[in-house]
Amino acid sequence: MSKKSKFAKGVLLGAATAGIITAINKFIFMKSTAKNLLEKEKKDIFSWRFGDIFYTKVGHGKPLLLIHDLKTASSGYEWNKVIRYLSKSHTVYVVDLLGCGRSHKPNLTYTNFLYVQLLTDFIKSVIGHRADVIATGSSCSFVVTTCNNNSELFDKIVLINPDTVLRCGQTPNKYGKGYKFLIDLPIIGTLIYNIANSRKSITDKFLTVNYSNSYDIEPETISIYHESAHLGDSSAKALYASIKSNYTCLSINHSLKNINNSIFIIGGEREKQIQETIEDYCLINPAIEYEIINETAHLPQMERPEATASIICDYLDVQ
Repeated sequence: MSKKSKFAKGVLLGAATAGIITAINKFIFMKSTAKNLLEKEKKDIFSWRFGDIFYTKVGHGKPLLLIHDLKTASSGYEWNKVIRYLSKSHTVYVVDLLGCGRSHKPNLTYTNFLYVQLLTDFIKSVIGHRADVIATGSSCSFVVTTCNNNSELFDKIVLINPDTVLRCGQTPNKYGKGYKFLIDLPIIGTLIYNIANSRKSITDKFLTVNYSNSYDIEPETISIYHESAHLGDSSAKALYASIKSNYTCLSINHSLKNINNSIFIIGGEREKQIQETIEDYCLINPAIEYEIINETAHLPQMERPEATASIICDYLDVQ
């Protein structure tokens, strides 16, 4: 076989492989979003400069903003089980962050500062008043940073299983930037993303990280998280690449030390390194208070919603 024939064969094989992968990616998208589970809620839209932000508003009273974990499969659904308790005495706002859930997912590099600006603009433009804010996991870092920059927008802050101080301070490196380049590729990058956010991967995350008791995991919850990860024309691939490359990280030491706002940490008993994390936060800001919820892991507001809501209400002085 001549070199020209070998080259032509290689081109055809590559094109066929690309076509197969593209078809697989489309099938995954169609299957994961077919039930349209997240669209059942009544929605409001905040038209932000980088894309529309989905949010819901319920209840009456002092403003309370709930911010889900910064993960590709996360959305405001994370708070569904505690809203009915919190909305009795608060006007509760629940957002889907840019790149997540039902909000727009533009193809850009997501950074901690991007979410600092989103949070600032949302409180100023939508809520319009000083608000209590509750955040989970990786979202806690940009809440702390935003509060340090604009303390007049915040009253009390609750952090649920925040990232370790060390994790917050990580920065992009050569490996991370190379991985981001790979994920940003239109075909193979999408396949890698789909594998990392498959139903099996999300289920494994709930079994090993999010919940302490596997019997509490509801099949519909897995379906909703799977759908959230694949909604939108480009899904959350750009966000995934940014998270994996540490672009969404930012050291919180300075901000956490300077904040005068009241801060309360809720930890899951089986959250990895939670005791050490809380000790590090309290070392930086000794005024921080905390409580551990038994028989919970990363998402106590989903696993034990009544207990979590009770602690939050006590802290926010709700009778």
